[in-house]
Order: sequence, then structure tokens, then C-alpha cells
Amino acid sequence: MTLNNPQLPSKSMTHHHTHEAIQTILAVFRERGHEEYHGEPVSQLEHAAQTAQLAQRGHPDDTEFILAAFLHDFGHLCGTTPEDNMGGYGTRQHETIGARELRRLGFSEKIARLVEGHVQAKRYLVSTDAAYYAGLSEASKITLEKQGGLMSAEEQRDFEQDTLFEWHLQLRRLDEQAKVSGQPVGDLGWLEVLMREHLEPAV
Repeated sequence: MTLNNPQLPSKSMTHHHTHEAIQTILAVFRERGHEEYHGEPVSQLEHAAQTAQLAQRGHPDDTEFILAAFLHDFGHLCGTTPEDNMGGYGTRQHETIGARELRRLGFSEKIARLVEGHVQAKRYLVSTDAAYYAGLSEASKITLEKQGGLMSAEEQRDFEQDTLFEWHLQLRRLDEQAKVSGQPVGDLGWLEVLMREHLEPAV
């Protein structure tokens, strides 16, 4: 499928801020990436890396989509207060928290919006595709209820108007696939390179 890339605001950073942003991301994964991915047979880092690898396979030239795939659950690793916790199933509104933090670090609006929309995409798909719901893991079905459950018809129509609608759905489907136990993470250097290319100002 060929997807159109809507024109969204770009980012602008200095080299120093680029380095700081990348080190912040990597430090979070070093400190918390080993944590269980909420009832799934993978860690937070394994899930993030697998999602990025799947995105790279499908869209090798789309740096923003690959980085959004890698960082889509970053908000799970940023929530720290008891109020943020969903009873052992991650961070409440992690998509909003993650998008806010990525904007602060200088990532593009497309990346932030894809991160922000991946929970809504799940709600949309379970509301419109019975096979998708049947394929969800038990943990994903539990978090669905904590994240708002089925979309109303009006919510579905609104979501379909999003200029990144098809991208949201693609990312969500990769999200569900990226839960393979025992798959080595490998070197994250290629993702660090992509982040640097994305964040560094053009020269």
C-alpha cells in the first residue's frame, strides 16, 4: 500500500540539543527497557525494537514512521506517579505522555501524532474489524477496556478524518505483531543513526 505523507510542521534543533535528546531516549531504555511489556512475553525494549524492525521492513525510506514505531510506547517508561498506573498494565494515557515528551525533545509532529494516535487506532480497529479483536492477546484486551473500549460511530468518523489515519492503522497492526519471545534485540546503533539524522538541522 502506498500512503501519502501529509505536510506537517518540521523540527529544528542544534547539534547539542540533538545529542541530549538522543541520550535521553537511550538512557530511558537502558534504565527501564528490561521491564515486562505488561503481560506480554517480551520486554519494553524488545517490543520497541521489534516494532521498529517491522516498520523498517515495510517502509525502509520513511525515517519518521520507523522512529514512531520504535518510540510509540515511550510514554509507558515516562509515567512515574501511582495515578499513572493501570493496575499493572502500563501507564494511563501513555500515548499522550509519550507524544508530549517527544515533542519536548524535538521530534517531528508526524512522529508525535503517530505516537499519540496508536491507542485510538486500536479502539478503531476493534470497533470495525472482528478479526483484529480476535487476534489480540489477553493483555491487549484488558488494556483496551482501560483505554476506552469500543469507539462510537461518531468517534470512528472523526478518526477517519485524521490526515495520518492509514499510518495510524499500519502502526497499530505492527504493534500487535511485535511480541515475539526470544527474538534478539541486536545493536540499536541503526536507530541512533536515524534519530540523529531526523533531529539534526540541515546543513
